[in-house]
Amino acid sequence: MQIYPAIDLKNGRCVRLYQGDFAQQTVVNEDPVAQARAFKQEGATFLHIVDLDGAVSGTPVNLPLIEQMIEATGLPVQVGGGIRSHAQIDAYLSAGTRRVIIGSKAVADPAFVQEAVRRYPQQIAVGIDAKNGRVATHGWLEVSEISYLDFAEQMEQLGTRTIIFTDISRDGTLAGPNLEALAALKKRVQAEIIASGGVSNQDDLVKISRLGIEGTIAGKALYSGNLTMSQALEVQNGPY
Repeated sequence: MQIYPAIDLKNGRCVRLYQGDFAQQTVVNEDPVAQARAFKQEGATFLHIVDLDGAVSGTPVNLPLIEQMIEATGLPVQVGGGIRSHAQIDAYLSAGTRRVIIGSKAVADPAFVQEAVRRYPQQIAVGIDAKNGRVATHGWLEVSEISYLDFAEQMEQLGTRTIIFTDISRDGTLAGPNLEALAALKKRVQAEIIASGGVSNQDDLVKISRLGIEGTIAGKALYSGNLTMSQALEVQNGPY
């Protein structure tokens, strides 16, 4: 199972949010490039980067900073946050991003996803952020009436091969992942699933891995010290 250390960008700094609340943010590193380098030195093999400014504005605010992070580490990265045009996708991929995550735009315009995966079948992921089982959009500020399971199935039918599922109520809380929701998603779709939200320690990673989930994003657990990269890599590399 691939482990993705998370770097969330806000105002040029690396931050963590509590349940996606912009009012409850903690700066964990003033220098995101240094943080990316640190993760690489600790053994990370893939980074998950979110442009929180972009999630609100709908523009790639932190693209130059993300380019620096890619150049500094040489690691593959997946990037999300405000991806709402094919020009943005092209810009991120041209900058060296391995995978681009479409979030809110997928709910508003499924045809956009269909065209994106037609152009870049291996390099597009759909981010499904759920609150009480319903899909949330626009930086998690709005909650739709769409079930995350139905939406995942719809995205897969459009050609999506990777789904990143976040339980908002668990994100940044260290409360443990929503294993029931992940198990239900695994049963519903054949697409690769990357879990996000609530990971607190190595045991959580093991539990997710045993569900057959292909990847997990870890953020606050790594920054707090509850989880080390070496522990994460044990799960990534070992049979669980």
